[in-house]
Amino acid sequence: MRTRILVVDDDPVQRRLLDAMIRRFGYEPELAEGGDQALRLLEGPAGAGIGCVVLDLVMPDLDGLGLLGRLKERGIDVPVIVQTAHGSIDTVISAMRAGAVDFAVKPVGAERLQVSLRNALAGAALAGEVKRLRRAAADEITLEDLASSSARMRTTLKLAEKAAASDIPVLIEGESGVGKEMLARAIRGSGGRADRPFVAVNCGAIPEMLVESILFGHEKGAFTGATERQPGKFVEADGGTLFLDEIGELPMEAQVKLLRALQDGEIDAVGARKAVKVDFRLISASNRDLAELVRAGRFREDLYYRLHIFPITVPPLRERKEDIPELLRRFVARFAAEEGKRVRAVSAEAMQMLTSFRWPGNVRQLENAAFRAVVLAETDEIGVGEFPQIAAQMPGFEAAAATAAPAAEPKPVSGPLVLVPDSPATAPGTEPHSFLGADGHVRPLAELEADAIRLAIARYRGRMTEVARRLKIGRSTLYRKLKELGLEAGAEGGPDSAPADVAAE
Repeated sequence: MRTRILVVDDDPVQRRLLDAMIRRFGYEPELAEGGDQALRLLEGPAGAGIGCVVLDLVMPDLDGLGLLGRLKERGIDVPVIVQTAHGSIDTVISAMRAGAVDFAVKPVGAERLQVSLRNALAGAALAGEVKRLRRAAADEITLEDLASSSARMRTTLKLAEKAAASDIPVLIEGESGVGKEMLARAIRGSGGRADRPFVAVNCGAIPEMLVESILFGHEKGAFTGATERQPGKFVEADGGTLFLDEIGELPMEAQVKLLRALQDGEIDAVGARKAVKVDFRLISASNRDLAELVRAGRFREDLYYRLHIFPITVPPLRERKEDIPELLRRFVARFAAEEGKRVRAVSAEAMQMLTSFRWPGNVRQLENAAFRAVVLAETDEIGVGEFPQIAAQMPGFEAAAATAAPAAEPKPVSGPLVLVPDSPATAPGTEPHSFLGADGHVRPLAELEADAIRLAIARYRGRMTEVARRLKIGRSTLYRKLKELGLEAGAEGGPDSAPADVAAE
């Protein structure tokens, strides 16, 4: 699923031109003939999946400045690039004050638009991630922070909204790494106990002999080593929300006490003489099938029915691939800022590979892969080569994984120096990629340069961004050399095709 770009222009010729350019960049264009149509689209369910808007300022119905004002009124936070045929300073200032992030004068060149889109998407991703991190640090995550482009995930979030409006016990089910705790925090942050404590406990990480003490507390002297009174997690969560992760790992003895706490609102601390009343909202989670554990005799059936009142299933990442581009942008923006790297985009080929991968580790695995890719990145665009572990498992991308592997120790050679013979294309009458010609003299520099470019194009399968990166030249320089040397550009399409304004040089 590619990032969607909304084009708003009343001129059908301009819409077609922008449509073609945006597709070539690797994005998915969405077209609107005017401001009113664009506003309806952005306010609807499909609006959550739009990453950027390219907006014409002069339109007959709702013009560009009017649309910017409506977006601001409605709190629709999407980056907007305005374009106009009249590039006066006053027009630009008005658009920027109204909320635009960039502007372009018609007719906009392909390379100029591509840079604007990359910067707008990267800036929006970073700003959104900073806001989310601040809210997470303040424990103020809400369901609005989990907006999704996936129909399945939106169904899950609608259930979560209903759960947030009540104190009903919730059981969140899903594979490891899908974000069950994040959803639990968002339910709490969107409900009536948002300003009350949120206490999270991983039941699978507590030693069995300490479960009761940690959950329900203990009195001083209740057992050897109990030198002081501990209230326990239920008392800590009094008035707020208790989140029990991996609840299927609770031992049977603790399950009995949990059942009583749910039924009567009372807990018995270890060594206490009387029960203590607690007011808590319980959200539990499990990556295992609790019904199967009940059948196996490892989980109490009566407790299962008390927990399973309002189940919510979080779909795995492979079943909501529409969310991968947005999640990846957020992670890359955050890690690029943390690592001090100017990474602006992910190539169309890399995005295609990532959306086709099954992600057994779900969102957590995607986050870790993004971190590694940012660390490996040498340019402002992340390609397939920055995901070697993923590429090695994907048919058709194994070569990229091999090129990302550490180079072997060079061996000493005798005789003429020869480049790695990956491409048979050489000048007639010469050794493959040799510096010497058939007459024994050094070949002209132009021929050697042409051979090097042919070799790189063949080795990286026509991915021109990767070719330019490995040759350590700019893409504009690469396309100019291709034209000067009479070579053909890579036929890969998408964002690595020669931009119209570069090819026309």
